[in-house]
Amino acid sequence: MNRGKQQAAIFLLGAFLFGGGIVAWADRYAGHRTFVSQYGPRSRFYDELGLTTQQRATLDSLSFEQGCAMKAVLAPHDSVLKAIRANFKAQWRSVFTKEQLAKYDARLKEIRAFHEAERRKEPKRTCSAG
Repeated sequence: MNRGKQQAAIFLLGAFLFGGGIVAWADRYAGHRTFVSQYGPRSRFYDELGLTTQQRATLDSLSFEQGCAMKAVLAPHDSVLKAIRANFKAQWRSVFTKEQLAKYDARLKEIRAFHEAERRKEPKRTCSAG
C-alpha cells in the first residue's frame, strides 16, 4: 500500500471513530433515559431512596429540563448526526447475512415497541423555546 492510501485509510478510520464517539455522546446525553438506564426504573430508584412526592416531581422536572438543554445544544448538528447514524447503520447492516438481518430486524421491532410503550407511560411534555 502506498503512503497516500495509508494516509487516506488512517483519515477515514479517524473520521469513523470520531463520528462514532459523537453519536455515542449524543445518544447518551440527549435523552432523559440516561438516568433511568443507570438506576433501573425511576420509580423503583425513588422508592429505594425514600423520596417524597415533591422530591420525585422535582427530580423528574430537572431530568426533563436537562434533556431539553441537551437537545437545544445538539439541534444545530442534527443533520450531521443523522448522516453519521445512517452511515453507521448501513455499514452495520452490511455485516449480516439475510437470515441474520431478518432476526435483527425482528429484534429491533420488539425493542422499539417496548420503548414506545415506555414512552407512553411518561407524562407528555414539550421543551420550551427558551
